[in-house]
Amino acid sequence: MAHYTIHDLEQLSGIKAHTIRIWEKRYGLIKPERTCTNIRIYSDNDLKKILNISLLNRHGFRISKIAGLSEEELNEKVLLLSQHSHSYGDQIDALTSAMIELDDERFYQLLSSSIMRIGFEETFIHVIYPFLDKVGILWQAGTINPAQEHFISNLIRQKLIVAIDGALIHQKTSARKFLLYLPEGEMHELGLLFYQYLIIRRGHKTLYLGPSVPQKDLAEISRHYQPDYLVSFFVTQIEPKEFRQYIDFISSSFPSTPFFFSGQQAAPYAESLPDNIIYCPTPVAFTQALQKAGI
Repeated sequence: MAHYTIHDLEQLSGIKAHTIRIWEKRYGLIKPERTCTNIRIYSDNDLKKILNISLLNRHGFRISKIAGLSEEELNEKVLLLSQHSHSYGDQIDALTSAMIELDDERFYQLLSSSIMRIGFEETFIHVIYPFLDKVGILWQAGTINPAQEHFISNLIRQKLIVAIDGALIHQKTSARKFLLYLPEGEMHELGLLFYQYLIIRRGHKTLYLGPSVPQKDLAEISRHYQPDYLVSFFVTQIEPKEFRQYIDFISSSFPSTPFFFSGQQAAPYAESLPDNIIYCPTPVAFTQALQKAGI
């Protein structure tokens, strides 16, 4: 079982730590354990309950009324709201609860419902991306286990593959060629797969190499494929010197090929880049960069 501090709960739920303490004392909504130094420690069930309470509270339920609900009644109301809510925050909280419980049926249902309502691209930008940011907080805090991480990654990856397959029929006659890959050691490919979807949906060709591509393999494949653009992600933490060396390799090996890259880990080093290196902090920024390039 994972353990969270009150500040973890604040980050993940959006509820201020002060408010959580008041709910504990006044209504007994959750009962955290305490360490030998009297620090509050919260469980998966506590996190799930705070997320559920936050959702109901945003929809006008008084805390005093929520406190009187049984666990079953609380879950029923949350399920009903999350299935019909158009709020991105509600959907993100519902996905987080489904992940904690490893409830694949509910996770898949929530994603499918959002995709049907607002489309795949909007769902990924406004729901899945912020949800993955929240998962990143959990991962950094050491409160998400590998099973949960693989669980959500595989479900989202399935949705991405289906979406990419469905977009393949719209290729332009004047399609540009994109080579997508992750640098050696990088394994988290959900963002890159979504970029492949965005490119294909706009009618262009892609060659997707996937995770952990060595520099020499990238150079050799590029000579054969002759891409118009390179696209990559930096998800794993990278040192400034290592990042600069990689950018120098790209700039010198592909001086006339634009290189689009994303990833929060690269953000601090994304200034003063060579002209052909373009940092895109978000999917929206990536689509804007494509538009600026006339793609």
